[in-house]
Amino acid sequence: MSLPAALHDRVDRYFRISERRTTLGREVRGGLATFFAMAYILVLNPIILSGAVDVNGDRLSFPQLVTATALVAAVMTVLMGVTANLPLALAAGLGLNAMVAYQIAPLMTWPEAMGLVVLEGILICVLAATGLREAVMHAIPLQLKQAISVGIGLFIAFIGFINAGFARRIPGEEGSVPVELGAGGQLSGWPVLVFCLGVLLTVALLTRRVKGAILISILAMTVLAIVINSLADIDDLAWGLTVPALPDQIVAAPDFGLLGAFSLFGAFGQISVITVMLIVFTLFLTDFFDTMGTAVGVTNEAGLLDDRGRVPRLGRLLFVDGLATVAGGAASASSNTSYIESAAGVGEGARTGLANIVTGALFFLALFFAPLAAVVPAQAAAPALVAVGFLMMTQVARIDWTRYDLAVPAFFTIVVMPFTYSITNGIGAGFIAYVLLKTVVGKAREVHWLLWAVAGLFVVYFGIDPIEQLLGVG
Repeated sequence: MSLPAALHDRVDRYFRISERRTTLGREVRGGLATFFAMAYILVLNPIILSGAVDVNGDRLSFPQLVTATALVAAVMTVLMGVTANLPLALAAGLGLNAMVAYQIAPLMTWPEAMGLVVLEGILICVLAATGLREAVMHAIPLQLKQAISVGIGLFIAFIGFINAGFARRIPGEEGSVPVELGAGGQLSGWPVLVFCLGVLLTVALLTRRVKGAILISILAMTVLAIVINSLADIDDLAWGLTVPALPDQIVAAPDFGLLGAFSLFGAFGQISVITVMLIVFTLFLTDFFDTMGTAVGVTNEAGLLDDRGRVPRLGRLLFVDGLATVAGGAASASSNTSYIESAAGVGEGARTGLANIVTGALFFLALFFAPLAAVVPAQAAAPALVAVGFLMMTQVARIDWTRYDLAVPAFFTIVVMPFTYSITNGIGAGFIAYVLLKTVVGKAREVHWLLWAVAGLFVVYFGIDPIEQLLGVG
């Protein structure tokens, strides 16, 4: 891909493309891969939020949620690329949106629930502006950061297997295993075949060092899925949230009705101050450390960490992430946060914020071409997550497994993420284990005071239920 010489030089200098040993073509391919890997949020976030009711029994509009989801993701992804120059896209946070929909909204109205998200985002921005959030990230030992990357690799690979239907949760009786192969212990159906072929194609192309391997696989499997779906008699439910069929309507006008529909302090009139504080604290802690894990994992995979394991332009990254939370609440799209699926773009070669411009532009287009966003099925996009999971897993070799005071916290960080389906839980388990074992071996002074404070917060986080019961606000 080429640009006029003068424009190319300006773009190169601003995004430091040559300095980071990448190319314009790689950045574009990376931006495309990231969008396709996370485009499911355009469907999933509206489904989650519109599927719940608030204290008055009201629901949010699905079309308005699609618009809000796409708009906030577009603006904040571009802002991250322009200010922090990192290939880290943002959109509505999974888990956080479910918390808002099923735990917070039933206690108050939707505007009041979104107001709490805005308050949480303001708190994150304040901590980012004061440098405290950045100081916490710098205080984390390098080997724990590497463990976070490995754990995220396993986590997103697991997400890929689950989203594609290759592995499924068993809703069976007590004592059964939690997940199984396919449905009923075996693989069946055309959608799973598309996923399996996608995985094989992706790893084959990666092994052959083919440029655009991940993007080629996503596009090829989408075309195959469309062909199969048109020829075979397949239940739409077998594909999941997105059915690979060309839509009847390609262009649709966006509906901005939810923008600004929030009440900043309305929740205080519905529930007790203590309950509000616990809700904001839980949202904040989850958002804070999900972002931290994602930022470390993606930038580490991109080779952008310095020799001390620090993320470049971290202050800007964290502030934009906080703004994304505020914007998500203000638009009723729930908290927006950095996306681990950005690793798909990194796997495609993205190393700068230019990839974000591409991803953000596609989210802008999705405002008007929302029907096309639902064409790429999970079975076509999920192989990218599995492949990137492998790439991130290779960093496990950098951890010193002979030192138990480092190895055990690293182990807990790695395994708790996929086993509990949460980046935050893995980080919390690793931090608590690190502080405990350093104390046990008589090296408590090596632990930064911020890690002591964070470990204490995680003790509260994991024990939030008995604390609520003790305070009588459960």
